[in-house]
Amino acid sequence: MADQDAMWQGPATLLPPVFDAYCDFDGLPRQCAAWPVSEPHSGGGTQACLRDVQHSLKIAAAHGRWHWPEHPVVFISDPHADAEGFLRSLAAAGTIQRNGHGPRDFVLTGFGQSARIVLGGDCLDKGPSNLDMLDALDALFSSGANVHLLAGNHDLRFMLAVQALTGPRSPLTEHLFVRMGRKTVPLLREVWDRFPTADLMANLPDEAICRARIFPGPDWDTQFPDLAAAHLSRKAIDKELARLRTKQDQFDAQITKAGMTMRMVYASALMCRSLFLAPDGPYAWFYERMDMIQKSGSLLFVHAGLDDAMCALLAEGGPDAVNARFRAEARQDPFAFYFGPVANLVRTKYRETDKHLSETGVQRLHAQGIKMVVQGHVNNHRGQRLLAKRGLLHLEGDVTLDRASRHLEGLPGIGAGATLIHPSGDIVGLSADFPAAKHFHPERLSWDGVVA
Repeated sequence: MADQDAMWQGPATLLPPVFDAYCDFDGLPRQCAAWPVSEPHSGGGTQACLRDVQHSLKIAAAHGRWHWPEHPVVFISDPHADAEGFLRSLAAAGTIQRNGHGPRDFVLTGFGQSARIVLGGDCLDKGPSNLDMLDALDALFSSGANVHLLAGNHDLRFMLAVQALTGPRSPLTEHLFVRMGRKTVPLLREVWDRFPTADLMANLPDEAICRARIFPGPDWDTQFPDLAAAHLSRKAIDKELARLRTKQDQFDAQITKAGMTMRMVYASALMCRSLFLAPDGPYAWFYERMDMIQKSGSLLFVHAGLDDAMCALLAEGGPDAVNARFRAEARQDPFAFYFGPVANLVRTKYRETDKHLSETGVQRLHAQGIKMVVQGHVNNHRGQRLLAKRGLLHLEGDVTLDRASRHLEGLPGIGAGATLIHPSGDIVGLSADFPAAKHFHPERLSWDGVVA
């Protein structure tokens, strides 16, 4: 094994050395193969989807040459409160060397010192430990790594739900805490177990009143549609109503399973406000460091995707304008923000109910030199995928890292994977769930169902 203190000298190989004596990396691919876009696990799975990718590359090329980052970029997304999956991914990408089993037990490698690490959002929810995940992320920032943290829909939903529960009550927002559903209960339980809540509990009302504050009121389903009509279509409103009915049952069941009362939940939520949203809170850095997008060369990094309004804002003011608008709006009106164009960046799947991305929006991106979106949000079972969405090339980099999702979806063990983008233009999708590292160079495209 090479000396990790030596600075990485460049892509003599597209896969940097791995330094980790604390987990089994026998299944991690160490050889690259051409990215099989025509296969459903790596692309769209049809010849039409392959033609769409080819067409999106031709259109991008017509707007000028590709520009690549000066230093390697490592993209890791959707760790979902699994610190071990996150640390294994950093190690698999060659950016850290672990020296213990704890979330802070690692140092940067030479490659890690030279790379830009982009975290694609959704650090929170699901489990097994949100606080361990935050400790690992804090240690990465403290290591001196060049880290860029993007917002994910789970991260923002948690922030907005705590704001809604602990702020003024409104039919537009009183359902947002329960709307998070069962996935956030582990975080509430962790906060209860780790931080003192006795003084909070002493001043709380009884169980019934705490439950009434947590759940939407009895008239919510009749009041909400009228107020939401200014923000959502009728179809989206109906979807929100149906979603909440399911979420209420899930939330109740999961709270019981976690051994919590509604008073405990309410106390944990108040503690979360102090931990995450107060300026001097120990986890205030998490939201303070968060951006919506990052740009590097011809690549735009975002959690989910884009719409025409954000394409126009990018054309007017670049990424700084989008991130500034995020900071200006995120802590104002929780409902208007989450269902508006800025938060669409973390939740769109280009569905009918999402904000729309048209050919005009894609043209604006191409005019700004943006040729590909690198995203998380859509979890995959056999490594990364390349798809053309609305005529724009997207790389889906969520490779299902967290154990909770992997268990539900039939994947074994703990996940590990990262997307590496080299200054040479070589893009590598690395995942422990696929036998080869997928290699792609967007300026070299063959016509037999693979990109090389």
